[in-house]
Amino acid sequence: MSRTALRICPLCEATCGLALTIDGTTVTAARGDRDDVFSRGFICPKGASFGAVDSDPDRLRAPLVRRDGELHEATWEEAFDAIAAGVRPVVERHGPDSVGVVLGNPNVHTMAGALYPTVLTGALGTRSLFTASTVDQMPKHVSSGLLFGDANAIPVPDLDRTDHLLLIGANPLESNGSLCTAPDFPGRLKALKARGGTLTVIDPRRTRTARLADRHVAIRPGTDALLLAAMAHVLFEESLVDLGALAPHVEGVTELADAVADFTPESVAAACDVDADVTRALARELAAAPTAAVYGRIGSCTVPHGTLASWLVDVLNILTGNLDRPGGALFPQAATDRTPRPAGPGHGFALGRWHSRVSGHPEAKGELPLSALAEEIDTATPTAVEAGEPVRALVTIAANPVLSAPDGDRLDKALASLDFMVSVDPYLNETSRHAHVVLPPPPPAQSPHHDFAFNTLAVRNQVRYTRPAVPLEPGRMAETEILARLILAATGRHGADPAAVDAMVIEQTLGKAVREPHSPVHGRDPGELTAQLTGENGPERRLDMMLRLGPYGDGFGVRPDGLSLRRLLAHPHGIDLGPLRARLPQPLKTRSGKVELLAGPIADDLPRLRQALTERPDGLVLVGRRHLRSNNSWMHNIPALTGGSNRCTLHVHPDDAERLGVRSGEPVRVTGAGGEVTAPAEVTDAVRRGVVSLPHGWGHGRPGTRLTHAATEPGVNVNQLLDGTLLDPLSGNAVLNGIPVAIAPAPRP
Repeated sequence: MSRTALRICPLCEATCGLALTIDGTTVTAARGDRDDVFSRGFICPKGASFGAVDSDPDRLRAPLVRRDGELHEATWEEAFDAIAAGVRPVVERHGPDSVGVVLGNPNVHTMAGALYPTVLTGALGTRSLFTASTVDQMPKHVSSGLLFGDANAIPVPDLDRTDHLLLIGANPLESNGSLCTAPDFPGRLKALKARGGTLTVIDPRRTRTARLADRHVAIRPGTDALLLAAMAHVLFEESLVDLGALAPHVEGVTELADAVADFTPESVAAACDVDADVTRALARELAAAPTAAVYGRIGSCTVPHGTLASWLVDVLNILTGNLDRPGGALFPQAATDRTPRPAGPGHGFALGRWHSRVSGHPEAKGELPLSALAEEIDTATPTAVEAGEPVRALVTIAANPVLSAPDGDRLDKALASLDFMVSVDPYLNETSRHAHVVLPPPPPAQSPHHDFAFNTLAVRNQVRYTRPAVPLEPGRMAETEILARLILAATGRHGADPAAVDAMVIEQTLGKAVREPHSPVHGRDPGELTAQLTGENGPERRLDMMLRLGPYGDGFGVRPDGLSLRRLLAHPHGIDLGPLRARLPQPLKTRSGKVELLAGPIADDLPRLRQALTERPDGLVLVGRRHLRSNNSWMHNIPALTGGSNRCTLHVHPDDAERLGVRSGEPVRVTGAGGEVTAPAEVTDAVRRGVVSLPHGWGHGRPGTRLTHAATEPGVNVNQLLDGTLLDPLSGNAVLNGIPVAIAPAPRP
């Protein structure tokens, strides 16, 4: 007999509520949960394929341990014994930085990935941390840190109330939104237009989102910061700056006016390939709208001036008075956020507290560039000021950097040279195939779910939690327990009770909370508070603690109507906490206690942007693209999510195709600084002249993997066209868009 169970979808950032049909222990269907307080029944093709993702036969069912050069199934005890024997000697012999940790994008889609990796890196004491952030959104973290003093204080557009939305480098009809958690993003854009609002899209491709827009500006890739700076210039030049209620909370307006003085619409026109009159119109329309929001995403992050572009997105919101007001861009407040502290100066945000050993890249938000991982492994003699040993052991958690980082061929070779490697991954993929131990988490239906990260970026404040829809299969281990045991094995406490990890975090968190004067539990006994926690296991007790200490929490009995795990479990479709609201100055943690419009690192990087006024690519440049039925490299092993438009083809404009002798369906050789790939051409005017496009996440043809379906249509790895040297210097983010390439017809295989 079938039953229905609720589950929050973990397959993209929209976090839609699902109603799963389960026969026995098998998910046989998934539909949108109409009663979900946030998604209201919306579902996309990924969510509809939840059952296929969950039951993929290529998912590993038991740990793998390398013996005599080959990976073999092993018991969990054997796997953690091997980790303890492999990692600790490296730390003791070469120091904590010789152990690298790589965190992939799926970490933010699981409870375990949110709760344990920071404990692991802290316990190891390593500064060799690399994550997917530096091939994605790190410029936004850095710009937010410099503006607001907190790298995680990221304003999101108030989609449901704005009158004017300007998107740059974003295609939410395909991505479902990113750094802006919004179920049914397409429906929200259509609702914007239905109420008389305006949608403007700036993108070198005529995406599905661009086709919906009132105005589409086909900018030259990589020049986003120039165009945004010119818009800021127009606001000052035409006296359109109006901070409104923001004025008491902002400093540096005069200095900013001087800083953008050189970026006139006329001066950027040739570089951006955007007429000066269009730039002026964009600025005037933004200023004239009753409410407006500017939102930039990966297309404007993964470029040479990604941090400046991300900074200018918020600069425009600030100069038009649209930051921190309904209908503009606001700071969400998640239920598990820390207890709000009183407004006032904070510690600020610092860059470059340490540097990578080889090329001297500065850390950002505690991370080193993923682009530098290969050289940190394979280069014995450092060339930078930082001394130290190469990375000799590596822990990858839900990460596939062989496909997601530049120059995967070099990284592939580097991984093979490691003394020891652990991968927490459900698949034997292009990266985990090198591991000495692979620890497979269970399928998502067998895991609980709460969105710690994405609720901090949600367009409406709400809170939801779903327990596992299906019990753990015999022989499986919960991902939370896997990571807790990994922490113990890697840090010299192998064999201890994994519950000790959660107990330690609870003790430390409550011990700090009772000492903070603004905390609702100030002065209370941590032991008494610990005894009040509810939940079936350590992760649930930690969630209960965070809810009760958070901005809507019950404060451990102080506010009887506040949040707790018990109350949340009584609302299986979630609890609506209301629309986003103005919060300044409370989120600000700058040293001044104000929004710092022109921080030193930003001012120091502007001369580099001025140099770009005269730069022109001689030939073609390449951009990526996103498919609705894909999420980086995760989804290509699911037959229902491949085929059709979700193919690894090279988009070429008809004029460029004719000039270069390229025909649709024929193979094309694409050459960049890091190498070359061959992909079938798809001639289309969806890309502007001078631009070609390959999707990200493909290239599944390497031996030793177990991705049966993906291997039938492997595609090519677009990041192999990069040599890893092109980075945004402020954030260390890889430059993935607007890179020079050459194309030519290739002989058919």
